[in-house]
Amino acid sequence: MPLPELVRIIDTLPRDFAATHAEARGEGHRHLTRLADDWASRAMRFERDGEMLLAAYLEGQLAGIGGLTVDATTVGAFRMRRFYIRPGFRRRGIGRLLAAALIERMLPTARAVTVNAGARRSHAHLAFR
Repeated sequence: MPLPELVRIIDTLPRDFAATHAEARGEGHRHLTRLADDWASRAMRFERDGEMLLAAYLEGQLAGIGGLTVDATTVGAFRMRRFYIRPGFRRRGIGRLLAAALIERMLPTARAVTVNAGARRSHAHLAFR
């Protein structure tokens, strides 16, 4: 199996985002709607030191997305957010690869990474509590 290509998202949301967003909504997930709204309003652009939004492409298709922001509630910590892996790409390690790339990025500057309580199960393999 080929490895996904990870691309940092800076100016515009990734190509195929609309289809990914629709799939997430169809599964009852609202976090990509928040991502789109925050991006459009410039409320959250993953621009501060250590922050990053990554897209994972596999065979030319957007397979997943995930980001890391400064955690406003915990000094010195970052927060994993807006993770979504499209159904056809799940169980291939793409989420783990995205998370690992983001964690590697923040290691020199942060002492902790937090996740939403609802995301703990999907990030359990990374030892989040």
